Amino acid sequence: MAITDSLRLARRLGWLDPAQVAATAAAVARWGPTLAAIYTASAVRHPRRAAVIDDRGSVTYAELDRNSSALAQGLRALGLAAGDHLGVLCSNHREFVEVSIATAKAGLTCVYLNTGFAAPQLGEVLDREGVRVVVCDAALLAVVESSGFDGHVVVADDESEEHQSIADVRELGSSRPLMPSRPIAPVLLTSGTTGTPKGARRSGRPAGLSSAMGVLERIPYRSGDVAVIPTPLFHAWGLAQLTVAASTGSTAVLVRRFAVGATLEAIESNRANVLAVVPVMLQRILAEDGPDARDTSSLQIVACSGSALPAAVATAWMDRYGENLYNVYGSTEVGQATLATPDDLRAAPGTAGRVIAGTVVEVVDADGNGVPTGGTGLIVVGSDAQFTEYTGGGTKERVRGLMSSGDVGYFDAQGRLFVTGRADDMIVSGGENVFPLEIEEVLLSHDDITDAAVVGVPDAEFGQRLAAFVVVNPGGSIDAGDVRAIVASRLARHKVPRDVTFVDELPRNTTGKLLRGRVFGPPEG
Repeated sequence: MAITDSLRLARRLGWLDPAQVAATAAAVARWGPTLAAIYTASAVRHPRRAAVIDDRGSVTYAELDRNSSALAQGLRALGLAAGDHLGVLCSNHREFVEVSIATAKAGLTCVYLNTGFAAPQLGEVLDREGVRVVVCDAALLAVVESSGFDGHVVVADDESEEHQSIADVRELGSSRPLMPSRPIAPVLLTSGTTGTPKGARRSGRPAGLSSAMGVLERIPYRSGDVAVIPTPLFHAWGLAQLTVAASTGSTAVLVRRFAVGATLEAIESNRANVLAVVPVMLQRILAEDGPDARDTSSLQIVACSGSALPAAVATAWMDRYGENLYNVYGSTEVGQATLATPDDLRAAPGTAGRVIAGTVVEVVDADGNGVPTGGTGLIVVGSDAQFTEYTGGGTKERVRGLMSSGDVGYFDAQGRLFVTGRADDMIVSGGENVFPLEIEEVLLSHDDITDAAVVGVPDAEFGQRLAAFVVVNPGGSIDAGDVRAIVASRLARHKVPRDVTFVDELPRNTTGKLLRGRVFGPPEG
């Protein structure tokens, strides 16, 4: 990025203010490049500005700074030492943010836990990650208690007769900031679509700056934005959007749990100009936002990531809500790789976008050699925002120093990336390789279909045959023959599903990723 472009970007984000520069330098010197440093710097520059708005009102940057310092002292008073692991099992609210800041100030390792965990899965993760203290929502206390966890439990968002609350722990300390001996990076969990989520550790160094600047360059965030965040903060995408808001002195409006009505109300009542979502949230808003729609005219940025954005959804969104959609492709492990602007999505609605500055993205064949433009292969990524290792050991496959994304795709002549599916989702039917995502995209382009999944099922003749699972719009009229005809009109014959099953909904995780292993049922027609 040219110096003039960098200065222009820094000015837009509010980073050229001398007070902000000095505050950031001091905070990073104390806590390293962590949420503690980011929020502390913004508290110096914007003490009375709302840092977080949730279902209980607002909290300023200064209040978050004071409370998190006291909480950091209190956590150490519980007997936690630098480097110890603390688990956060919370939905989107102020305490999630406060605990995230406090763990960084106290030099603790924050392990972000999925609020959708069942007790056995939670217990497995807590044991594997060596978690000593769990901070959880009152509504999730029963899950923690049933998980077999025998450490200390703190209730985040309510009072409890049996467990300490956040307020109780704050009272154990003071508001005097701690200084850890070294920056401690948090542990994020992978999506776990094929099994128990793995812990992905990132370095405590100032990693990710180049690729982060590449994203900020192309999505027009500004200092003082008001960003509605219904996507879970415990996942990489939600946490990244919280970090953007904090680093620009903006206000994060947190939706505790995604619902169409609550999200649209948050946009309207706060005149929000930023919305951070995963694709399935866009699908649900499009399906439910009817004649009595909320006023969303303030939206200037709809930042989407977390799973594949169907082409039909991108087009439908911009047709209804305007040219405000940005699609970021990446993962917990590889970081952010490509970004599609509204112009990209209009020109090629199914694209994952162009390579972000500071990042290398290539498409390679089975031997690790680059494939020509238009050729399909494994997508590999290199950037400074990648994870270092799984907490249980091991890392992702690398090809010539670039990390495998596990996805298959291709580049077009304009340098836009298209993701055709997961390498391990490929179905081999009668000797033909089929990627489900391509078929699902075609089905989702039909007005009567709101969701679709295609999987391979055993077949005595072909090895595998294609089975489609389809969710139909309320009032929609479509049968199995219609489903096959929709695919046959756009794709080759071997990509037409032989089995068609209509279902009320498809199994997805908290970020909207399809859980293919749980898709099953008897075919119809």
